[in-house]
Amino acid sequence: MAYLRRAAFVALSVALYGSMPSKAAEPIGQAIRIKTEVSGASGPLVVTDPVHRDERIRTSRSGLGQFVFRDGSKLAVGAGSSVVIDKFVFDDSRSVQKLTVAAAKGTFRWISGNSGHSAYQILTPAGTIGVRGTVFDFYVGGDGTTAVVLLSGAAEFCGRGGCQQLTRRCDCVVARPNGDMTDTRRVDRSILRTLGNQQALPFLSGRQQLSPGWSGTGCGLSAEIQIRPDRVRPLVAPPPEPAPPVETPPQPKPPKPDKPHKPDKPHKPDKPQKPEKPGKPDKHDKSWHDKPNKFDRSDRPRNRDYSHDRSRVRSFGRR
Repeated sequence: MAYLRRAAFVALSVALYGSMPSKAAEPIGQAIRIKTEVSGASGPLVVTDPVHRDERIRTSRSGLGQFVFRDGSKLAVGAGSSVVIDKFVFDDSRSVQKLTVAAAKGTFRWISGNSGHSAYQILTPAGTIGVRGTVFDFYVGGDGTTAVVLLSGAAEFCGRGGCQQLTRRCDCVVARPNGDMTDTRRVDRSILRTLGNQQALPFLSGRQQLSPGWSGTGCGLSAEIQIRPDRVRPLVAPPPEPAPPVETPPQPKPPKPDKPHKPDKPHKPDKPQKPEKPGKPDKHDKSWHDKPNKFDRSDRPRNRDYSHDRSRVRSFGRR
């Protein structure tokens, strides 16, 4: 019975310690930037924390981690990602004999270091990325669909459906785990519709910013997304139909504002009156008595007897 207990304890110890990275193991790299939440096998990672072989690195929905390996190779791990440094064989010449990265899901940027091209290998559910001394972004969806966008150098993607070469800047290939693979072509915004996720390539679209020296060309994807974001539609269920509009009673029209009162015209000064001409005396205004009356002779005596004058007139007429 004691033997069985001892054997069970040894087996449990091997299971527990064998699944955890050894603290005494030689680190293969370290974290140089951590944003929001990035965790390793032993918990959350902070800047300068070492990274060990076979350690799984995970990021939160808004997390970002940037890591540098001993030969100078760099790996950026974007939001919602999971990756394992599956194999790392280091020699004394500041290079590696073998460095294999197994990407389960998420978005990444790879920058080669000082090692030979054949030393690097990126594993995805849809195939293998062969590095040829290069810089490239790659994305792995939840269903294993993989996209690779070349930024510098050259790369090769091989899956069940064959291999595609990426030799020009902004070359892109999309592959699925069932062997379906597109021809190599220049990346554009239609790749986001193909992948069903408009956040699939955040380093190219500008949704996540890397440190200086890690950034590469955006291949025009950033400008296209900013100018025409309505054209980028993920392959998801259509939104529910909007509810019918609620009829509202007609609102009375607001009264028209009164027209502004026109200012009165300035008063013109009266014209000066012309001086009246001296009026001519009215002929009729003169009194009749102003002229001497022939019948009124003051020199004639008033009590004169005119009887003898009448007799003279009569005698004159008879002659």
